[in-house]
Amino acid sequence: MPLPPAPTQRASRLTHKAFDTQPDDNDGAVTEATSKPVPSQESRNAKRTAKSSKTAAVRNTAPLAAAPQAAAPESRDNAREKTKPTRSKRHTGPTKLFVLDTNVLMHDPMSLFRFEEHDVFLPMIVLEELDGHKKGMTEVARNARQASRSLDALASAQGADLGKGSPLNTTGYTDALGQLFFQTQALDLSLPLALPQGKADNQILGVVKALGELHKPREVVLVSKDINMRVKARALGLQAEDYQNDKTLEDGDLLYPGSLALPTDFWTKHGKTVESWQQGTHTYYRITGPVVPSLYMNQFVYFEAPGEPSLYARVTEIRGKTAVLRTLKDFTSQKNAVWGVTTRNREQNFAMNLLTDPDVDFVTLAGTAGTGKTLMALAAGLTQVLDDRRYTEIIMTRATVSVGEDIGFLPGTEEEKMGPWMGALDDNLEFLAKGDGGNAGEWGRAATNELIKSRIKIKSMNFMRGRTFMNKYVIIDEAQNLTPKQMKTLITRAGPGTKIICMGNLAQIDTPYLTEGSSGLTYAVDRFKGWAHGGHITLARGERSRLADFASETL
Repeated sequence: MPLPPAPTQRASRLTHKAFDTQPDDNDGAVTEATSKPVPSQESRNAKRTAKSSKTAAVRNTAPLAAAPQAAAPESRDNAREKTKPTRSKRHTGPTKLFVLDTNVLMHDPMSLFRFEEHDVFLPMIVLEELDGHKKGMTEVARNARQASRSLDALASAQGADLGKGSPLNTTGYTDALGQLFFQTQALDLSLPLALPQGKADNQILGVVKALGELHKPREVVLVSKDINMRVKARALGLQAEDYQNDKTLEDGDLLYPGSLALPTDFWTKHGKTVESWQQGTHTYYRITGPVVPSLYMNQFVYFEAPGEPSLYARVTEIRGKTAVLRTLKDFTSQKNAVWGVTTRNREQNFAMNLLTDPDVDFVTLAGTAGTGKTLMALAAGLTQVLDDRRYTEIIMTRATVSVGEDIGFLPGTEEEKMGPWMGALDDNLEFLAKGDGGNAGEWGRAATNELIKSRIKIKSMNFMRGRTFMNKYVIIDEAQNLTPKQMKTLITRAGPGTKIICMGNLAQIDTPYLTEGSSGLTYAVDRFKGWAHGGHITLARGERSRLADFASETL
């Protein structure tokens, strides 16, 4: 099947993290961005071939498809030069041909446009599998339909020739500088006898192997979310990579923690330039120095050293090389108890300051089992709904992903169906209603379970589209099981005066194909980092029981 030649002088800025970005032996040259690109030997050969209308083999490339296709790589380079004139140098390297597995399109329907200048190839069996998964209301079915619509738009674009290649940027995705190819001819799918020819995965492997032989020495790479598929491909000597463009972080340990320990020499380096003043019950510090560039808005900082006074503060302003710190309200004290609940460690105190601050609209809490996420969120919500009348009611939802086998359909209304998933809510409400955590105050003594529950609505995420919550206190539990798309759907439901709290444990992800790096909770933490009306804290220490703490550490 003819494909356009792979140019040897091509920018190789990659967003797909699985790409091999190491230059080949002859690909180390860089050119000035303001200079005219020097055409390669292959490009000159291609132009001569197109001009004479004769079939000719170009050295180190695949056979040319047609005259208009030969100049396409150079035109894409010129367009890239015009759109980025400020870049002084660029790395060069050959483009690759990526063969997509069906599960990549069903996981991210926009994956077609994530490969920048590289080309994408779709075997015919992938279209068959997409067609088989498009029915239904599940997330996978919606993604399959969206991917099919994108393919239809590319196929119906003016001048599109799927056999010779259709530009991926014709539908408005300007970063996609490569071309899309469909399998329009039969290929020699020679595979070992141990791999049955009728299986879809093996047919895709056969296509990858055939393309690799047909277009040597161009790199042909299989992209799949299926681990076994990648293992089989490597066993056959084929290149295979996971689709990692959806990952916010490569390593879960790099997640923004929301707090920062100030260095032991903080006062030595910053003490001379610190300005401080009192406003209400808070003390403010304006600092300048080497620590300021590493700070984010609403980040918590703390200074703890033997023999010196401790400092616990939150960044409330960053302007240039200066930052303003504001001391915190101490929720570890019984006089500041929230619905009878006092915090037991430093991170819980940080979290409670975020949960009770009306200027913070979005809060994310991450932590292992027993760190108090649900209890603190509910206590802060009840206080602000029943005592302060800041919000009209609490709305609670969660991802309904089973740990084990599903027990089948559940009877009743929406709230009754969500009941079995809300065991954590019932446990914490029982604790808060009885005031077991101490003196729950006048409301805590007078209120009954019915009154409390009348202000708490349990909603299913399946019916969130199109809704707008105004003056609500929204709690999203088990947020680690949400995809970034689902997380966006929920957060955008917020109307005026609404506060959203997302909680989760990244070590307990039950959704297939989600990891710590690609979870919706990780996505939200990273995207809201530094926003003036959002905050995050990672709770470090469990307070449930010594048994739960030991189990979290050792099991």
